[in-house]
Amino acid sequence: MKIHEYQARDLFFKYGIPVPNHVLCHTVKEVEQAMDKIDHLVVVKAQVLVGGRGKAGGVKLAKNKAEAVQAAKQILGMDIKGCTVEKIIIADAADIAKEYYVGLINDRNSKSVTLMVSAEGGVEIEEVAKTNPELIHKFHINPQTGLLDFQARNMAMKLFKDVKLARKAADIFQKLYRIFLDTDSTLAEINPMVLTPDNEILAIDGKMNFDDNALYRQPELLAIREVDEDEQKEIDAKEKGLSYIKLDGNIGCMVNGAGLAMATMDMIKLYGGNPANFLDIGGSSNPQKVVDAMNILLSDKNVEAVMINIFGGITRCDDVARGLITALETIKTEIPIVVRLSGTNAAEGLALIKQTGLPTVSTMSEAAQKAIELSKR
Repeated sequence: MKIHEYQARDLFFKYGIPVPNHVLCHTVKEVEQAMDKIDHLVVVKAQVLVGGRGKAGGVKLAKNKAEAVQAAKQILGMDIKGCTVEKIIIADAADIAKEYYVGLINDRNSKSVTLMVSAEGGVEIEEVAKTNPELIHKFHINPQTGLLDFQARNMAMKLFKDVKLARKAADIFQKLYRIFLDTDSTLAEINPMVLTPDNEILAIDGKMNFDDNALYRQPELLAIREVDEDEQKEIDAKEKGLSYIKLDGNIGCMVNGAGLAMATMDMIKLYGGNPANFLDIGGSSNPQKVVDAMNILLSDKNVEAVMINIFGGITRCDDVARGLITALETIKTEIPIVVRLSGTNAAEGLALIKQTGLPTVSTMSEAAQKAIELSKR
């Protein structure tokens, strides 16, 4: 789950992290009303759940009411990476002397929450990690002790030589860590955290992601959740007993078992293709699951071929075949489908599939290569 910048700002403020004032607006009229009470430089910022707002023109400075209104007219309704801007914030502009990056992530390698700081704030941290990884300082936090005062100060001293500033930054690090734990976060970023000429430290942009599996104990977050079309598919799939995650490729995958699903995606990549999703129908032999899975797969406009890879253990291949036939009777599609069945009742399942005229193969590698070939036609 993701939240908007203004919602991250609200969380920061609640925990005592200094943030500039902002007003949320949904219309130009609301911007006019907000600017009636503001007589200083502001930033008009699009609120969408994707990055790249600045490059897309979704962030603009405004010196007065007229400029703010003009900026709002340009930004509201704008398309940013497929997301339509439906709301903006009018935020106090900060006088920036220097920008920094602060982030917390769940690091699987260290099996801990990792604090990352860098003096290269205001830019995409992934690019810094790629070109200048030595500029990112990391600290793996012991879950039993948490982020201790001296540890936070040591990390802050990597950014600030002034001890007073380092203490202010350390306090922000610890508060961000507290938010991270309290909200079951998977990512918490302040980018940029800025130093003003008056030696104030502010969080002027924030990004937070949360563990979907922990939302049952986060009612406040669940109440503000906004889901896009792809997220809604994932939620609907979960309710139907399917594990589905959309990816950026063009070959839809239907598999039983998470390990086999990962191997299937790897096989597609090996032969030069790109999987469109992770989709695990699980161990059930319920044909309805196959119908539901096909509905989800074929609703993705990027899918140009479908690879079905079933290894029958608990799952019966003939039940999968029946579900597929039922799905194709109700869903009229010209998207090519390749089927590989192996294991329990595979012969019976393949006999049913062959009656439909769909191509069948014996191995994963054949299935991947055939799906890639058909996707290019």
